[in-house]
Amino acid sequence: MYVVEVLSRSEWTARADAHRARLAPYVEPHLARRGARIKHPVNDFLFTYYSYRPAQLLRWHPGFGVTLSDAPEYADLRGYSNGTVSTDFLADKRLLVETLLKLLRATAGRDAHFGCFGLHEWAMVYQLTPEQVRHADWPLRLGTAGTDRVVESHRIACSHFDAYRFFTPPALPLNTLSPRSDDRAAFEQPGCLHGNMDLYGKVGVRLMPLICSDLLADAFELAWDIRALDMQAAPYDLSDLDEGWTPVKIETAEGKREYADLQRQLAERAAPIRAALIDECERLIAELPSAS
Repeated sequence: MYVVEVLSRSEWTARADAHRARLAPYVEPHLARRGARIKHPVNDFLFTYYSYRPAQLLRWHPGFGVTLSDAPEYADLRGYSNGTVSTDFLADKRLLVETLLKLLRATAGRDAHFGCFGLHEWAMVYQLTPEQVRHADWPLRLGTAGTDRVVESHRIACSHFDAYRFFTPPALPLNTLSPRSDDRAAFEQPGCLHGNMDLYGKVGVRLMPLICSDLLADAFELAWDIRALDMQAAPYDLSDLDEGWTPVKIETAEGKREYADLQRQLAERAAPIRAALIDECERLIAELPSAS
């Protein structure tokens, strides 16, 4: 069993408590809304689109190679044996780790692009009636015709399959790229909002509990801020939300500049998180015996 550190109960419970306190301000309002059957088009997204449940997010994990002393709370958790994530569990995840590492490296090695202006959200409602849109409770800021004109007057170059697949049928041929689910490494680029959001939900979450929850929390907080920009630049009118969401009007030159600046800032935050995930994947693979 590969072990680099042993944490006493007082050490690991302190870190677990700090992790929970860090993320509770995001999780608890979501749980309250869920209990009241109230939906939030922005702040519920990370809990509904991705597979990680709120209780899972609040639970701290030390990552592979760390043993937790006196930790019966972890005895029945997936992947654990005697207070540590087992090498057998890591071996079972070899293909996943190798696949994610390939994607992370390919994305990190590509130039970032900041000219998409969040048009993927507009393409998702292109030529739909108000009743058909995904967030039907929120009106389109420019109305149906105005929204369609924005789509038709811009070059759309969405590189992220999980955004592209939600385009309406009339919008699909308007995209200059054709990403597929099986060629993500050929398209992902480090400026993409959804690609950077997926550092949490499609990379970090899938690696748990092999990586430390501190890194996952970094990716979660980044994804939270990305989702805010994603919806500020979307075609929806969210002015009635309690937070008073201010739109980023990407249909204007000023709005485009604002979006690109914010997108660049988020990409700069994502870069060290992606690098840390690459390091973790490389470390995990190094601990495995060579594939026969």
